[in-house]
Amino acid sequence: MAGQDLQRREMLRIMATAAAASKFQGFAKWAFICSHDSSAVERIRPESYQPLFFSPSEYAVVERLTEIIIPSDTTPGAKEAGVAEFVDFMVAHDTEQQYPMRLGISWLNAHCERLLGKSFMGLSETQRVSVLEPLAYKAKYREGEEDGRKFFAAIKELTVMGFYTTEIGYKEIDNPALKFYAKSPACPHPNDPEHKHLPRPKW
Repeated sequence: MAGQDLQRREMLRIMATAAAASKFQGFAKWAFICSHDSSAVERIRPESYQPLFFSPSEYAVVERLTEIIIPSDTTPGAKEAGVAEFVDFMVAHDTEQQYPMRLGISWLNAHCERLLGKSFMGLSETQRVSVLEPLAYKAKYREGEEDGRKFFAAIKELTVMGFYTTEIGYKEIDNPALKFYAKSPACPHPNDPEHKHLPRPKW
């Protein structure tokens, strides 16, 4: 029960954060699932998103990272949901995250140069994954990469938050909030209330 309360509080925090971001008029793709435009005419979005915090080269790294964390495969991913826009917006409005994020991108590029002779965006997709896996998976952790792991964890948190508060993300997990019920449905896994049978996330 205590664990469930913690998860509920975390979800409420995420939803409140995303709701605040939804008021921003500069998003080209990202849209909060619970936002409703009171105007009869749909709001015209800009053709492209203009980063509020990251430089163009930094933003390109953020975009690619979000797309690797939640890829577009058989279903839409972070790219289609515009998650990088959400990440940039959140960092722009959180001064405590700004220096670590900028430092993290610099660390990642320098790390890629040391390992493979190119910056992150200059690598092939296979090379990028080979660099990121030791930052993402505990079983693959390497000494000297602590700063990179911390940066990747921060990007991952914002990516997950940004994706699963959009309609695309809600549909991806078949969120019951998108459906109408005559009565509240029970958990479909009564024999596994902690849902231990479900697969672990990739990243």
